[in-house]
Amino acid sequence: MEAVAKLKDFPTSPRKARLVADLIRGKKVNQALGILTYQPQQAAPVIKKVLLSAIANWQNKNEDARIEDADLYVKTIMIDGGRMLKRLRPAPQGRAYRVRKRSQHITIVVDTLENQSA
Repeated sequence: MEAVAKLKDFPTSPRKARLVADLIRGKKVNQALGILTYQPQQAAPVIKKVLLSAIANWQNKNEDARIEDADLYVKTIMIDGGRMLKRLRPAPQGRAYRVRKRSQHITIVVDTLENQSA
């Protein structure tokens, strides 16, 4: 049985977070947590926190099962663009440059390896 965790409107560029998400897509949960712990990118601790939330959601759905025996893996991880704050920055000769402060939505789905083969 799969479990989902979502984080909406986190103020970091989606492109930066997708680089971290590509590292853990399809990996086992223990290996993904190890990778995220030692990544220097700003998005790594945030994605790790969402992954831990997905694991906790799976545990709530399957109270009789143990996480160690379940062989959880990261089935899906999606980084989508969120709302964009548009600001103006002064430019030469009385002009203004537009600054787009991007945000992202993170969605992680974890599942057991038994469900993958079925």
